[in-house]
Amino acid sequence: MLLLSQYVEPAYAMQLLETHPEWVGYLLKERVSDAAVLVDTLRRLSDGETVIDPTIVSRLLGRHREADPIDELSAREREVLGLFAEGCSNAAISKRLFVTERTVGWHVKQIFNKLRIAEAPDTNRRVLAVITFLRAPT
Repeated sequence: MLLLSQYVEPAYAMQLLETHPEWVGYLLKERVSDAAVLVDTLRRLSDGETVIDPTIVSRLLGRHREADPIDELSAREREVLGLFAEGCSNAAISKRLFVTERTVGWHVKQIFNKLRIAEAPDTNRRVLAVITFLRAPT
């Protein structure tokens, strides 16, 4: 079975592969304008191969490579970062979490390291951390 699509939809390709793991193809219609590509695809399908458009493969691989740095944070670090987002100081965070300010400071340092937010004179690392937090997929 060969599916021709005008849409770059990795989710459709994944669904196709999950239901029919072999003898299937998913190509973008623009690739079929070259008859040699179509003939090669049909030959490969008849040999039992699976053929997925290179654009779809790139998107699927890219999705896995784009790890969200928030995922690297521990549950406690996420909690501290959430309190950053509420505007809490280290002292306020320590009171809310029933830990010492020193412990909060250690979590803050770990958050900055894991989010790769370097100290710089012209930036506020807490604000950058909150922006990263707010942009993260839920």
